[in-house]
Amino acid sequence: MIWRDDSIASQSAGQHFRNSNLSSFSEYLRVQAPELLPVLGKAHGAIEHRDVISSLPHGTTIVALTYSGGVLIAGDRRATQGNYIANRDIDKVQITDNHSATGIAGTAAIAVEFARLYAVELEHYEKLEGVQLSFNGKANRLSALVRGNLAAAMQGLVAVPLLVGYDIDDSNSETAGRIVSFDVAGGWHVESDGYQAVGSGSMFAKSSIKKLYKPGGDAWGALAVAVEALYDAAEDDSATGGPDLVRRVFPTAVRIDSGGAVRVPEADIERIAREVIEKRTEAARGESGSGADA
Repeated sequence: MIWRDDSIASQSAGQHFRNSNLSSFSEYLRVQAPELLPVLGKAHGAIEHRDVISSLPHGTTIVALTYSGGVLIAGDRRATQGNYIANRDIDKVQITDNHSATGIAGTAAIAVEFARLYAVELEHYEKLEGVQLSFNGKANRLSALVRGNLAAAMQGLVAVPLLVGYDIDDSNSETAGRIVSFDVAGGWHVESDGYQAVGSGSMFAKSSIKKLYKPGGDAWGALAVAVEALYDAAEDDSATGGPDLVRRVFPTAVRIDSGGAVRVPEADIERIAREVIEKRTEAARGESGSGADA
């Protein structure tokens, strides 16, 4: 004889076994323990006070560029709360698997949850299936997370990612670097221009990149353009932090090629940042001197 309680327990165990085959970690968690999911989109009551939203830390700006044989993503280090600087050394760029990385601008708490959950999502799939997701599959998974946050985004808790990666299925290794941009509803687009930026300083950063970017360049050249673009964005956007020589706080960057994703050493970024500042300082002195002569 099987008691009713045992029967229920057995059914529950069977259901658990079936659900454990879900290749999406977020869907698996939604079935097994929804209370552990971050509040990505299930708005439990409207946020009526806009000052509450404005008081939350926000992170900007992220830039990404492709180069011959790979792709690079970089971000400034500042997070703001309204007109206050909340954090000077936040890291907005995260490696998500061997051949991809994300940078997320917007509400810092949501952005961090996106990055963490997305990294686990990719790792969970690889463990179950034994292979990495295709690059389009990675974009679709991140799109689902962004779409899940739509209700919160409509209340002002917006986080918009950039996804970069190396497409291991591309037969041409020189053009395998990919940049994908997203809208708040989860729509995504593979950038064909070779560069993109998101965040409050993105307009200034993209204008800078447009003038400096050379398709088919090398990784060092891409890093130099990214650092200078963030410097330009910081000059015109108060929410974007420029290189801080006093505190030795510089942008962070990740480079991805056929060998995988690696963080760019801080020493390399500092070297380029100092060169940019020195070049701008000399230019300003030259303009000042010519004005005095006139």
